[in-house]
Amino acid sequence: MKIAIIGTGYVGLTTAVVLAYLNHDVAAVDKDESKLTLLHEGKSPIHEPGIQNLLDEVWHTIRFTPSASEVVPEAELILIAVGTPPKQNGEADTRHVEQAAGEVAEVCLPDRHYTLVVKSTVPIGTNQRVVEVVEDVFSARGIRGNVSVASNPEFLQEGLALQGAFYPDRIVVGANSDAAIDTLRRLYQPILEQTFDPPSEFPRPSTYHLPPLMTTDPNSAEMIKYAANTFLSLKISFINEIAGLCEEVGADVTEVARGIGLDARIGQQFLRAGLGWGGSCYPKDTAALLGVAAQSGYEMPITEAARTVNFRQRERIVEKVRDTLGTLKGKTIGVLGLAFKPNTDDVREAPALDIIRELLAEGSIVHAHDPIAIANARQVLNENDEIDNNRLRFIEDVDELSYDTDALLLVTEWESYHKLELRRIAKQMKTPVLIDGRNIYSPEEARAAGFHYIGVGRT
Repeated sequence: MKIAIIGTGYVGLTTAVVLAYLNHDVAAVDKDESKLTLLHEGKSPIHEPGIQNLLDEVWHTIRFTPSASEVVPEAELILIAVGTPPKQNGEADTRHVEQAAGEVAEVCLPDRHYTLVVKSTVPIGTNQRVVEVVEDVFSARGIRGNVSVASNPEFLQEGLALQGAFYPDRIVVGANSDAAIDTLRRLYQPILEQTFDPPSEFPRPSTYHLPPLMTTDPNSAEMIKYAANTFLSLKISFINEIAGLCEEVGADVTEVARGIGLDARIGQQFLRAGLGWGGSCYPKDTAALLGVAAQSGYEMPITEAARTVNFRQRERIVEKVRDTLGTLKGKTIGVLGLAFKPNTDDVREAPALDIIRELLAEGSIVHAHDPIAIANARQVLNENDEIDNNRLRFIEDVDELSYDTDALLLVTEWESYHKLELRRIAKQMKTPVLIDGRNIYSPEEARAAGFHYIGVGRT
């Protein structure tokens, strides 16, 4: 199948290389010259485990171009995977989606049928708006085009995007056209039936079952994406709220999470207490859902509370450091982890950045490390004129981070941090205080190594 993908971000590029691996004829469109330069050199502009190797494998079969007119006319299927950044009021900005839809309609041939798919995360009703944009362009061109519009939300996790693309839990299609549903069923047939040879780096899980193709109306498909991310956000915020109470009453949240997670109705996933969620999805999508609700005059107090609990976690961890040291002014704090989660260089809405800002505002000296996200963190923090770069130092070698520090704060649970020599690190510090914001260390082992250990929701 000939496919054109508009946008080469996390979703667009992941989708492009996976569909190319499945032997579809894929062309990807992006106007960002820096991205295109890298892609034309065969280099991935995003950090995602395995994506460079997969790009190497399919690079000779995939095209990258800045012009939709080069690839859309001959395509059967066009996927829109552009960004929907938040507006100041939290609502998702769909200008790029509508612009992409308009550009596609400008170059569609009047005698061909196309399926136009919105894969970006968009507010409910965007599918209909895309239909209107396409029809307006056709009317201005004086033609009767033949385009079926569908919603096909993605459920990828950064750091696990390729696993999620090859082995999804489900594929959701929202469309009012049988033709669009049939086209997407053919597109995903190798995944729905698992008839492809798995990449060596991503073998098919032995317990994996064939995913269902769920078809529904466009509004419901758009709501499914927001509802899924919001529910996962609620689950994380719930266990973090329980963690706060555990600290007050002397319980251990890791034991509580294990106990409730064994209930099949609850499950163990997303019950890890810590610093909460960040990244490009949960903060933006929960805010966007509240924006949709506000437009409808509908209140969503549970979603609002989940956001309050989440961002409060960042304040609480700074309080822990302050309470332990007595003051933050003049203290040197080592921060382990800058990305919002492991296996990505994404620092959007990352807890570490808010924590660093607060530490600096209270007069601390901050030494920060991350395996791959330092460049992105430096760029974001430097955009804020209030950041005192004389008191913020990025450390490339994690072994140097702890020298003469007053406290060490674990923010992102990178695998390499699990393997740190705690005893040696404690000896290098001015005061061996370890604030474990992700509960990755055993309190007993940390204390045996010489640390004053503080976790989240642990006595």
